[in-house]
Amino acid sequence: MHIDQDIHSIAAEMKLVRQDIHRHPETGFEEVRTSALVAELLENWGIEIDRSMAKTAVIGTLRGDRPGNRSVGLRADIDALDIFEKTGLPYQSEIKGKMHACGHDGHTAMLLGAAKYLSQNRDFAGTIHFIFQPAEEGLAGARVMIEEGLFERFPCDAVYGLHNKPGIPVDQFATRTGPLLAATDSWSVRFFGTGGHGGAGAHLATDPLMPMAQFILGVQSIIGRNVAALETAVLSIGHVSGGMASAGSVIPSEVLVVGTARSYKPEVRDTLESRLGQLAHSNAEAFGCTARLEYNRGYPSLVNHAEQTATAVAAARAVAGDAKVEANVDPITAGDDLAFMLLERPGAMMWLGNGSNPDGTIHNNHTPLYNFNDEALPYGIAYWISVARQELQG
Repeated sequence: MHIDQDIHSIAAEMKLVRQDIHRHPETGFEEVRTSALVAELLENWGIEIDRSMAKTAVIGTLRGDRPGNRSVGLRADIDALDIFEKTGLPYQSEIKGKMHACGHDGHTAMLLGAAKYLSQNRDFAGTIHFIFQPAEEGLAGARVMIEEGLFERFPCDAVYGLHNKPGIPVDQFATRTGPLLAATDSWSVRFFGTGGHGGAGAHLATDPLMPMAQFILGVQSIIGRNVAALETAVLSIGHVSGGMASAGSVIPSEVLVVGTARSYKPEVRDTLESRLGQLAHSNAEAFGCTARLEYNRGYPSLVNHAEQTATAVAAARAVAGDAKVEANVDPITAGDDLAFMLLERPGAMMWLGNGSNPDGTIHNNHTPLYNFNDEALPYGIAYWISVARQELQG
């Protein structure tokens, strides 16, 4: 589809909305101002709204002028992150320590823009549910909405997501069938010993630092020896603690290791959990200590369904042309809770380019210098319109 003047005009309006949301970031389940703004705009455009789910979610429902029983869900996340912004932009965050560092302000604005356009051009057959979802950043707002009956109350034959991607030009798209994003798990291991006097009684102590040290060295052996070479998995340690810096002569009785795990396949995920536990317990036993693993399964791997990925690719190509849509991009080991929705309904996530800086550098998501590129707005709006039309042709 051509990005017509109406879309460009709406994109200019949504630029102001996006920058307003950016100035007033709200984190998970606290998006009170953001959801009120979204609801007000949808109502102004004659779209039926529901605000009863997941504390701050907003769902807009729009029915086409042509008869049709098919329904589609278009989802945008609305929450910000706990990050101190350093962009120096005129619309920089006014909330200290909170920032739209992942572009959810842009995601919200693009879906709003599509909602406005489609409310004025209802030449489709069926129903669109515009899903403005809170708490994507770590709090699993999508799962909460599902548990509260999202797809029972708002039936969707398919559900789609759109996420910006720094480093890809703003007029280009990318996706793939199958795993696009990873399962995002966290874990911790506590090692327990007796502790003791490190100077006069070290030989009398069971020292939990010893199995911890061996465990840290051994963690990467799980990737190298328990995960097949052609599979993907990541284990990283982000925190180690034990004892007190002011008491160097004291062997602590307890130490802690905290890390993250990423994988695509359920069986690989199971392997990571089981081997972390085995490695922790065996090393602890070797040094006369004990260990306790806590493995917390976060978001599942985001797996795009084949039919809906083909629809998403066709929609993007209608907007940008064949040459600007990558249909088999490499997956990455970030995560997104749209994955929960894709376990319940067929669908697909699409990436939209967020561009690069003039000097070629990139400010990635989740960094204090990141900013959503407003030049991407008309492409995102047009993409959503194109998905709706692909799905609801009648």
